[in-house]
Amino acid sequence: MPKAPAGSYRSKVRKPDDFDAFWDDVLRQASAVPLEPELVPDPLRTSEDVEVFQVFYTSIDHVRVAAWYCQPVRRARRTPAIMVLPGYQMDPPIPKEWARKGYVALSVAPRGKLRSNRQFNPGYPNLLTHNIVDRHTYAYRGFYVDTWRGIDFLLSRPEVDPARLGVTGSSQGGGLTVTTAAMRPEVRAASAGAPYLCGFTDAVELTHTYPYEEINDYLRVHPERRAEVDETLAYFDGISFADRISCPIIVNIGLQDNVCPPETGYALFERIGAEDKRLYPYDGHGHDAGRARHSAVVDAFFARHLLGREASR
Repeated sequence: MPKAPAGSYRSKVRKPDDFDAFWDDVLRQASAVPLEPELVPDPLRTSEDVEVFQVFYTSIDHVRVAAWYCQPVRRARRTPAIMVLPGYQMDPPIPKEWARKGYVALSVAPRGKLRSNRQFNPGYPNLLTHNIVDRHTYAYRGFYVDTWRGIDFLLSRPEVDPARLGVTGSSQGGGLTVTTAAMRPEVRAASAGAPYLCGFTDAVELTHTYPYEEINDYLRVHPERRAEVDETLAYFDGISFADRISCPIIVNIGLQDNVCPPETGYALFERIGAEDKRLYPYDGHGHDAGRARHSAVVDAFFARHLLGREASR
């Protein structure tokens, strides 16, 4: 029997009734923790056109988070900013290419990533299932907040225009883009590629590749905990966050993606609350989600919404 088109898939994800109350309380807890931002120049990686800094700030549970921060040497007094969010197994890159496009750029390493793993280090694989039966201690509670606190860091910087903030990432970075755009209304534009962390309970049936297979591994050992796992994940699913997004957003997916199934991308896009949203499905592409072709779309999108102009060609 032929497989149904991915766009016709109906997700099983249901947003918990107390979802907003849960996350609003988490944000209140985070706001009570002083940010304590630290900016350390990195002359080794600084070039004639881009200044590079190592950044540190404090997140929920008093975990110290690291990041890379780049700014163009020639810039306006107030410059638009892009926050770049990392994939599951990748370490955050130094975002010099964004600075060369005219943005201040912050590349965040949430807890467990290199330079942010002294206080929390579940390892890879294992992040996805760390404390997965308790939403109050599940690994992604702090992980999500670490990225949202990156917005606080940008807002603390005098060179950043607080009215022109963007966020972007692919795979896990795409999922983090979704949650950040949902929870931080200061975000003015978002670009999410091949979004992971969206449709957890759908993905574990649609694919058997890692990282989602970590959940199946866990349930093979603890089958009696399935209901608890499903309950927890509903609070962390990007599909549950999606209706809170109001800024312009673009999403790109690969129709042959066996890591983040396209069905979950369509389900996410359907739930996004923003009026200005666009989905780019790339046939013939897997988890790269058409990145090489799509990069020009992303550049034009942020140039329009944050720089106030069309991207140069």
